[in-house]
Amino acid sequence: MKHLLLLSTLLLMTALPILAQTTIEGTVTDGKGNTLPGANIYIENTYDGGSTDMDGAFSFKTAEKGAQKLVVSMIGFHGYTQSITCEGEKISLNITLKEKIDQMNAVTITAGAMEASDMKKSVVMKPTDIVTTSGAVGDIVGALNKLPGTSTVGNDGRLFVRGGDASETNIYFDGLQVGNAYGSTAQNMPTRSRFNAELFKGSFFSTGGYSAEYGQALSSALVLNTVDMPLRNQADISLMSIGGEYTQSLVGKRNALTGTIGFMDLGPYQSLINQNFDWDRAPHSWNAELLGRQKYGKSGLVKGFVHAEQMQFALNQEQPGTTEKQSIDMDNHYYFGNASFKQGLGDTWTINGGVSYSDNTDDIQINDNSYSLRNQFNHAKVVAVKDFSDRIALKNGIEYYYNTYTERNNEDRTERSFTDQQLNHFIEMDWYLSKKLVMRAGLRSTYSELINKGWATPRASLAYKTSENGQVSFAYGTFKQFAKNEIRVQAPESTNTEAEHFILNYMYAQNGRTFRVEGFQKNYDKLIQYESFQNNNYTGISNTGSGYSRGLDLFYRDNRTFKETDFWVTYSFVDSKRSYNGFENQVQPGFAPKHNASVVAKHFVPFLNSQIGGSYSWNSGYTYHNPNLAGEMQEKTGNYNNLSLSWSYLPKPNIIIHFECSNVLGTDNIFGYEYANQADANGNYAALPVQQSADRFIFLGVFITLSKDKNANMLNNL
Repeated sequence: MKHLLLLSTLLLMTALPILAQTTIEGTVTDGKGNTLPGANIYIENTYDGGSTDMDGAFSFKTAEKGAQKLVVSMIGFHGYTQSITCEGEKISLNITLKEKIDQMNAVTITAGAMEASDMKKSVVMKPTDIVTTSGAVGDIVGALNKLPGTSTVGNDGRLFVRGGDASETNIYFDGLQVGNAYGSTAQNMPTRSRFNAELFKGSFFSTGGYSAEYGQALSSALVLNTVDMPLRNQADISLMSIGGEYTQSLVGKRNALTGTIGFMDLGPYQSLINQNFDWDRAPHSWNAELLGRQKYGKSGLVKGFVHAEQMQFALNQEQPGTTEKQSIDMDNHYYFGNASFKQGLGDTWTINGGVSYSDNTDDIQINDNSYSLRNQFNHAKVVAVKDFSDRIALKNGIEYYYNTYTERNNEDRTERSFTDQQLNHFIEMDWYLSKKLVMRAGLRSTYSELINKGWATPRASLAYKTSENGQVSFAYGTFKQFAKNEIRVQAPESTNTEAEHFILNYMYAQNGRTFRVEGFQKNYDKLIQYESFQNNNYTGISNTGSGYSRGLDLFYRDNRTFKETDFWVTYSFVDSKRSYNGFENQVQPGFAPKHNASVVAKHFVPFLNSQIGGSYSWNSGYTYHNPNLAGEMQEKTGNYNNLSLSWSYLPKPNIIIHFECSNVLGTDNIFGYEYANQADANGNYAALPVQQSADRFIFLGVFITLSKDKNANMLNNL
């Protein structure tokens, strides 16, 4: 009997907590009423809880008493908490979770935008692509010319985007504009961008419709961002067929310093390879640069960069209609400095900005005439970004430009110059209506001291995620830009040229494959026209030109279909006409071929420790003006063709041997014709073809990295 009483007492004591338990049940849905399976529900600081089933329902019991906090969590949604009181009675809840927007699941605006950063979902090019694309020879712009929306203009070498000339694209270094971003050159001689591609962790290349943060460019913005912190202490030695370079990186816990010195001399190379130009002295140069980084606080980073270079060449250029050649001697000095910062203020504020300085001087001797051209360009900017939530962010910034340009005739000691100061304000909001729909709207306002005028340009973009891997984007914007310095110095009262962009884009990316198709319409107004140009003097300058550029871009990239192979294919159709320069009617510019295509492929051969690459570029030819015929820009060259091949070999992990040959087939590409200023006795204007500097360009380089990590090489920091 005693045993029976003891057993009954124990059973009663065990049952009391069960009888006193509280049942918590309910459903979890999203903002649209859709049930959410797999959500986690629990009472804070206990083991009591459960998860939702396929119908979004949950139910669990707890022995906790009194006031408690119920927590609900699920990936892709904001956390949810609710206070409850447990008194042994059933609690029924209907819980709605708010969708969380982040880079992993949110739609991104891709209209007119192409990223080259491993941090972005919509990556089109990675930083390593810039230095490994055949035909680019390590030049940033050379690699970007393999993307849709660009035109290859082989006698220039700069970026030409969607029917616009090269002056319509601005280049930014850590958010600050670079003055004279390309090396100085003579007419019809290609140039390169000034900065080493290995400085940058990524780039943002806009083919139109770009952010209100950037201005004074009718066609495009190229934003280059430097590497924040190198991975290790290392020395990089570059031995090349055209020069050499040494880079040293020193890395501390919270700071880093990278210094580079280099030289280039095409003389020995040109003595071995036939050239189409008559050089008195081949291009040669030296450069030195220093990039420092310092972390401060929890999220602050300051960068400082200085770059100096000098370049010189002497050339004899043939002139149409005469056997005499024009002698050109160029001596260029260039200095660039940039200081930038970024700081997080709490969880919702970020501030960034900086200052930059560019100073470019060209001393030019043309036959017996001597000229000096100097451009000083300064830019200062501060930007504040406020994240009101994961759905709404506001960017607000102010910037200042100071630009002075001087032309001096050293023979008669005459000089002309202009100075302009600009104050700009921009504001832009990103609003994620859902993870499938995002809207961006911005306004850029500018005041120019030189012409005493102000103006505003609106920008807007919209993107919608049509499926897990596909999305459609639309962008609109108005853009203004002053004329080139050589025009403004003779007509400082000239106002802005204008462009209006409409862009519609579809992009699909899945499992290493990316497809993009994009249509665009650009309307030009107030383009620069002049009556004549002789002896470096323009007459009758006015803002009376107009035009349009419209077309379609296609892009496909694939690194999955073929083992160890990455390739992409691009095609662009551009229908562009404009009345500009000395033309009275709207004509197709010589820098805007109607059809442009390229194929780039890279294949890694493991047993050879090698990457074999190739690229093929084609366009439908360049228009040019023939004064022997009626009309304007009425002739066109043959198709442009360029097949380039490369081979990169790693005999050791820290040594790269790279060989490259552009225009392997030696295609005789013609970019137009130059004509004599005066007709001959028969009334004909003599002509000379505008040719490439050489039938082929051959490059050989050995790149050695010295560090404690014997497997490190020059590509590791990209």
